[in-house]
Amino acid sequence: MDHAAEAQRTDLMTITRHVLNEQGRHPESRGDFTILLSHIVLGCKFVASAVNKAGLAKLIGLAGDTNGEEQKKLDVLSNEVFVKALVSSGRTCVLVSEENEEAIFVDAPLRGKYCVCFDPLDGSSNIDCGVSIGTIFGIYMIKDKDNVTLDDVLQPGTDMLAAGYCMYGSSCTLVLSTGNGVNGFTLDPSLGEFILTHPNIKIPNRGKIYSVNEGNAKNWDAPTAKFVEKCKFPQDGSPSKSLRYIGSMVADVHRTLLYGGIFLYPADQKSPNGKLRVLYEVFPMSFLMEQAGGQAFTGKQRALELVPRKIHDRSPIFLGSYDDVEDIKALYASESIIG
Repeated sequence: MDHAAEAQRTDLMTITRHVLNEQGRHPESRGDFTILLSHIVLGCKFVASAVNKAGLAKLIGLAGDTNGEEQKKLDVLSNEVFVKALVSSGRTCVLVSEENEEAIFVDAPLRGKYCVCFDPLDGSSNIDCGVSIGTIFGIYMIKDKDNVTLDDVLQPGTDMLAAGYCMYGSSCTLVLSTGNGVNGFTLDPSLGEFILTHPNIKIPNRGKIYSVNEGNAKNWDAPTAKFVEKCKFPQDGSPSKSLRYIGSMVADVHRTLLYGGIFLYPADQKSPNGKLRVLYEVFPMSFLMEQAGGQAFTGKQRALELVPRKIHDRSPIFLGSYDDVEDIKALYASESIIG
């Protein structure tokens, strides 16, 4: 690489510089949030490296037990990485992980004022076949770090300060919002840095794609069934929507965010409360969608206005392009009028 090209690269916006710029908008800040985010970024880099080596390091089921027990090592490893990274930041007081039944309360000497809820490796059942998987996280502030209780964690999504996900796929992409729009960063392996590649992501108002597990169709409620029928057989002369479903939430939401459309995981007869977890799947993804100009709806209300009662509560979710979500909201509204 010539010197001119090298000089040009130094002008790239790294995630560290971006977060520092965001911090500059809050003169009262002391850098705690920036330090916390830098530890999350470090955790993402570590997991990206582990995922890339998974097959070689015999971390997945193909090289081990036939029942797939070996694969769990990568889930456990990712969880340990994020717990250690978050605790060692000295900026967290309580953590909620998909992998831990109970919330983790940080020891007093290392306590800070933030709560982080995260799914360390979402879509891990897809590891064997090389499909994109990811980490999802949401950040809250706790009022009194020295007297933190479980109730402090059970906040509505409207209280969230920041949210993001890191997708480990053909490239490693970190999408982040600190409440001032959504930005996407791609890991440059030669620099070991996340570089801003998708500034100010805005989801189209309407999309051409719907994303849902149609294997559950026989158990859907009427509004969901009607909506999917309209996607396939529109009555207004518009073209049909394309079905795209990966089964890895990070990958499905990432595509929806960039291309528009709608991602659905509705309640059904098998899962009357839905399947996705509120604190570390529904809330962070809903926060990102709203920040990008989209919407997130549970079938009853704006998703971010939910108040979870337990740390692993579940909820139905419809999120994506503003107009597409309006369509499903209208179907639920007419259902309740008829009902």
